[in-house]
Amino acid sequence: MMSTDENDSDRLLVVYDGDCPLCANFVRFYSVRKNAGDVELINARERPGLVRELRSKGMEINDGMIVMWHGHHYYGAEGMHLLSILGNDSGAVGMLNRLLFHNKKIAAAVYPALAAGRRLTLSLLRRKLIPR
Repeated sequence: MMSTDENDSDRLLVVYDGDCPLCANFVRFYSVRKNAGDVELINARERPGLVRELRSKGMEINDGMIVMWHGHHYYGAEGMHLLSILGNDSGAVGMLNRLLFHNKKIAAAVYPALAAGRRLTLSLLRRKLIPR
């Protein structure tokens, strides 16, 4: 089991729900390598130990993705804000990301709608939330 306290602080880790097509497509299309270096995408459904550890720190994966970088955890809107700073500025995804998440206040306002959209999508696809 990987601990979130490992001394691998230069690697950007993104913990997301691999069963959610919205989440999975977002992290695949999102380009942060140019500005963040090595990026590891972690499907939370495949890492129950890590999910338990993050939950013990107050980060519920069913309510938001988690970005770990330089020894810090960025949860939900904060994670999206960080990714918008590190992300590629070109293309439609980059422009939309900048518009929605570059400003912390706008990110905090928009993120709950994205989380609700994830829950609705999972429900429509008859997929369950990540187990506790």
